[in-house]
Amino acid sequence: MTFVAIDFETADRGPDSACSIALVRVEDGQIVRREAHLLRPPRRRFEFTYLHGIAWEDVADKPTFGQAWPNLTNLLDGVQFLAAHNAPFDRGVLHACCQASGLMPPPHPFRCTVQIARRTWGIHPTKLSHVCARLNLPLNHHNALSDAEACARIVLAAQTAGRRESRAG
Repeated sequence: MTFVAIDFETADRGPDSACSIALVRVEDGQIVRREAHLLRPPRRRFEFTYLHGIAWEDVADKPTFGQAWPNLTNLLDGVQFLAAHNAPFDRGVLHACCQASGLMPPPHPFRCTVQIARRTWGIHPTKLSHVCARLNLPLNHHNALSDAEACARIVLAAQTAGRRESRAG
């Protein structure tokens, strides 16, 4: 199975305000590639610096999403799905950024690691930090690359748990 875990950090409440993106590609149960980039959002206003530590000064000279995304789409070649924690958020950011940039969003379905964690292990609450603590996964929360890698590892752990369960049944 081949998939990509994706995570965005945003500058403000607008879904088009991506200021960081990370993609982690998994092939045959192994992480094979990691990409993370700071992005210049369409507005200088940063509401969420307190969460992710990114400020306008960090991204003022970085590419916009529309400039960076075409160089990242090759990570999606041959993938069955995209994985994200709270997938509706990341899907919404991806689609809004694509729309604002005049780009087509990728057609891949999303799988949500919140739902995977609830279904596989009955984890509640399901904040990424809670799931990672329960599964003993490393996490530097709100760092896009760390969050994306944690999502990839949650999917892999769920696949392993599913295989164990099917062998036991």
